[in-house]
Amino acid sequence: MNALLKPGVALVSGAAQGIGLAVARALAAHQGITVAAVDVQQTALHAACEQQARMHAFTADLRDSAQVDRTVAQIEREIGPLDYLVNVAGVLRLGDAVDMQDEDWLQTFAVNTHGLFYVSRAVAQRMRERRRGSIVTVGSNAAGTARIGMAAYAASKAAAAQFTRCLGLELAAYGIRCNLVSPGSTDTDMQRQFWRDGVGAEQVIAGAAAQFRLGIPLHRIAQPDDIAAAVLFLLSDAASHITMQDLVVDGGATLGR
Repeated sequence: MNALLKPGVALVSGAAQGIGLAVARALAAHQGITVAAVDVQQTALHAACEQQARMHAFTADLRDSAQVDRTVAQIEREIGPLDYLVNVAGVLRLGDAVDMQDEDWLQTFAVNTHGLFYVSRAVAQRMRERRRGSIVTVGSNAAGTARIGMAAYAASKAAAAQFTRCLGLELAAYGIRCNLVSPGSTDTDMQRQFWRDGVGAEQVIAGAAAQFRLGIPLHRIAQPDDIAAAVLFLLSDAASHITMQDLVVDGGATLGR
C-alpha cells in the first residue's frame, strides 16, 4: 500500500476498459479507497466492478452535462465526498483534417474536452467547498506533437491539457492540485485501432519515417498499469507540491519534448 495515498473516495471516468480500468483497479487495491467507476459502457463497467469489492459502477454519458451533475451528486450521496478525480474517458476518431466529417470532429470534442469540463466542474465545485482534493487528467503526448490522421484527437487533448492547467491555477488557493499524465502508445483497444495492414506493436516501437513518427527509445509499448502508476503518484501526497504539471509517460517517444 502507498501510505502517501490517503483513504478517500475517487471518481475515475472511462473506467470500463484500458487505462481507466487500470487506474480504477489500482486505486481500489489501496486500503481505505473507494472508487466510483464511471463509464457509458454499462455491461463492461458492471463486469469490471463485480471483480473488485471497492469499485462501484455508475453509468453516465459524459457528453450530457446534466447527467454528469446528477451522477456526481449520486456518488457523493451514496459513497461519500470525493477526494480524488481521474479524467480518463476519451475517444479516438482517425482521419486527415481536411477530409474529416463534422460528426467525427464534434464527437471527439464532446467526450475528450466537453465531458472533461463537465466532470471536472462538478467535482471541483465540491472539492473547493471542502478545500481539499487532487485531480489528474489523462491526456496524450499527441497534445504537443503533431500526428498524421489525429488532428481532432490531438486538438481535443491539447484543449484538455490547457484546461487542466487553468483549473489547477484557480484551485491552488484552496489546496487542490491538478496535474496531467500524458501517455504515448499504450496497449489498449484504442491503440490497437492503428494495428492493421501488418502494423503492430513492433512497428510502433520502431517508428515510421513516412508518417514523421519517432519510435520508442525504451523499446516497448506501455501497459495500462504503467500509466496508472504515474496517476497514483500525482494523486498522492508524494506529489504534494506538484500542480499544473504534465508527466509524459511515453518511453521517450517525444524525446522529452
